[in-house]
Amino acid sequence: MTPDDARTKRGTVVGGARSGRAVAQLLAEAGGEVFLTEQGPPPEGTEAALDAAEIDYEFGGHTVEALDADFFVLSPGVPMQSNIAQQAKRAGLDIYSEIEVASWFCDAPIVAITGTNGKTTTTSLTGHVFRQALADDPERNVIVAGNIGYPFSDYVLDAEPTDVVVLEVSSFQLDHVDTFWPRVSVLLNITPDHLDRYDHDFEAYAQSKFNIFRNQGAGDAMVYNRDDDLVRNAAERAAEAQGIRPLAISLHRVPETGGGLRDDRIILRIDDEDEPLMHRDELALRGRHNVYNSLAAAVSARVMEVENAVIRESLAGFEGVPHRLEEVRTVNGVLYVNDSKATNVNAVWYALESFERPVVLIAGGRDKGNDYSDLQPIVRDGVRAVVALGESADKVIRKLGTEAPEYSRARTMEEALSQAQQFARPGDVVLLSPACSSFDMYESYEERGDTFRRLVKTLL
Repeated sequence: MTPDDARTKRGTVVGGARSGRAVAQLLAEAGGEVFLTEQGPPPEGTEAALDAAEIDYEFGGHTVEALDADFFVLSPGVPMQSNIAQQAKRAGLDIYSEIEVASWFCDAPIVAITGTNGKTTTTSLTGHVFRQALADDPERNVIVAGNIGYPFSDYVLDAEPTDVVVLEVSSFQLDHVDTFWPRVSVLLNITPDHLDRYDHDFEAYAQSKFNIFRNQGAGDAMVYNRDDDLVRNAAERAAEAQGIRPLAISLHRVPETGGGLRDDRIILRIDDEDEPLMHRDELALRGRHNVYNSLAAAVSARVMEVENAVIRESLAGFEGVPHRLEEVRTVNGVLYVNDSKATNVNAVWYALESFERPVVLIAGGRDKGNDYSDLQPIVRDGVRAVVALGESADKVIRKLGTEAPEYSRARTMEEALSQAQQFARPGDVVLLSPACSSFDMYESYEERGDTFRRLVKTLL
């Protein structure tokens, strides 16, 4: 669909949270007719904002008026299995994501980043590199948006063709793309996650991730993790079939084109020549997974003609992402780390791998069908104690707690921290890395992490 089509057709936006409101206002500002429908009550201030934008809406349920549309826009939190989405499908309506709709109005080049783990860090890091590169050019801006918490729709009308857009895109946003086209796509890794939204079909989840490069072709670039077999096979097939320029990242070698490690030094190879960048120990972010994230950011920036000196300085000076291995405070020789964003097993594995000293692990929440068996060896090797929290506490203890020398169960975050403090010894790490969503106790992983951070700051 083109912007002109959007201006002449009636669209229904499903979901009244941040991205739903943003795309509704974008369509209205572009001159289209918009209707917003939301199953729950209106967030504070929403109705006034929609009234000011002259957008019709309904809260507290979906009526037949919602189906009086030419196309649907599903917010990321609305599953395709929902009744309203199924009704739209039966009615033959085109269904799009907010990212797709915003892209209709974007003339700036897009760097789009996805993966099961690391996409928020990589998006923030890539945005940081481009901001450093364009710091002295007042005519060019960098927009960082998407699943990172800032709807693309809020910013797209301000984007100029000379700007750079860096987007974090989730599988939910990629489910409903049609013409979404990044100049550079980044696929970091794919491991089981959100399978409740995909009828426990891992292949369906992976296919959603592969949508990131479905519209790319000659002149575009694809950055992919060569060390992930699933990612490598899909990316290389697409690159050959569509003429996309493939750029691999690897910790085991320096790829023919892309970036990798040699003798613990990061080497870029973009135009058939080795470009030594920096030693891995100079990276600001700890952990093997962050070497992948840093490589992805470096290769993405380099292929967009950012100079190596800028990339090196940016990777060395990046301060990290809240709720992702965020070092909060050291108390009595114990380091407290907030990794609330680790909502799946793979993310917790990366977190535990990042520390060479004993860990007291706080884990648990709303389980998403997790298989904790992959964590058992690393828990046996490096975890002093497991504190299980939330709805999945019994499962966490059964699968992980019994692998550690000690374990306990907590009812609140305050109780979990108190127990962790008793288990920990000077030199240890107390790590909140839940492997679960937060929705049993909190509105979001951010609220969970903020609670942990606040309580740590009150410890004596």
